[in-house]
Amino acid sequence: MQKYDKEVFMIEDILKEEWFVLYGIPLLIALARIVDVSIGTLRIIFVAKGLRLWAPILGFFEVSIWLAAISQVMANINSITNFFAYAIGFSLGNYLGMFIENKLALGHVVVRIITKRDATRLIAKLRRSDYNVTVVDAEGNMGEVSVIFTVIKRSRVTKIVRLIKHYNPRAVYSIEDVRYVSDTTFATKAPRVSKNFTRLLPSLKK
Repeated sequence: MQKYDKEVFMIEDILKEEWFVLYGIPLLIALARIVDVSIGTLRIIFVAKGLRLWAPILGFFEVSIWLAAISQVMANINSITNFFAYAIGFSLGNYLGMFIENKLALGHVVVRIITKRDATRLIAKLRRSDYNVTVVDAEGNMGEVSVIFTVIKRSRVTKIVRLIKHYNPRAVYSIEDVRYVSDTTFATKAPRVSKNFTRLLPSLKK
């Protein structure tokens, strides 16, 4: 008990130190804002994507950390350093939240490709790569065009853009978020490499 009281007393002494008030508190405020705003950015994105379970969980931690940060600002309201730390943390938190969400690449997107050039090779390559595509003949300002639609996971956007640029570099394409996909197997089939891997499992077990 005495050891515990001694540790608490030491912590209280550190919190009262001038260097901690000048540098430690602003740093903690900035870190708290970075974390809570990052969580808040992810929460908003999860709400937009219909992830009903994760959004309220993230909301709980977001508000808890925010209250801790704002309480320190209000307790040291005369310090301009704390205000700057709060603002800097908010800005960095927005950037970090978007960066994390981009790396997670959650959900699905619909890719729309409009090409004037013959898209036979591109369509064949997309289907060989296990993308389900829908092709529609249409008419643009300069004549007939082909419109190709496919729904894919966001994590595969880079790959499909690479295919478009390789087979139809002058094609116009757009990528839009999809809130809900009724059949996820339609969006992307299991990659062939995974099938080959499963075939190797029996031999690996031996």
